[in-house]
Amino acid sequence: MTDAGPSDSYEEHEEALDPHRREERLHVRQEAIAHLESRGVHITGAESDREIADLEDAVERFEQEVDAHGGDLFVDTGSAREPDDPLFVLPKRHGHEPVAEYLGRIDEATIRVHRRPERDESGGSADAYR
Repeated sequence: MTDAGPSDSYEEHEEALDPHRREERLHVRQEAIAHLESRGVHITGAESDREIADLEDAVERFEQEVDAHGGDLFVDTGSAREPDDPLFVLPKRHGHEPVAEYLGRIDEATIRVHRRPERDESGGSADAYR
């Protein structure tokens, strides 16, 4: 559950001052995992706290980009039978794909959404009328 690194001594110090800190961190981690899983992200349980946070950030950036381009996050999910636009569907994580590779694929998908021409209300490209 913990990350190895320079912040370990900081966390140990903070936990010594606040005996509930470990429980709070675990609760935050569980909430983040539940949120990611609700978005269709496969979590193996081997991810570090940092990786969970990075996944949350990447999914949030993707969803913000989809929203900015008129996507409907309820309709455009991986579980939807017919998403409005497949470009707006968060990529699925492949089995035990390393988090770094999956983050790269989410970032690539975010860039594709960002570069997508905006659509007007009739469904056509707004750029076609300029």
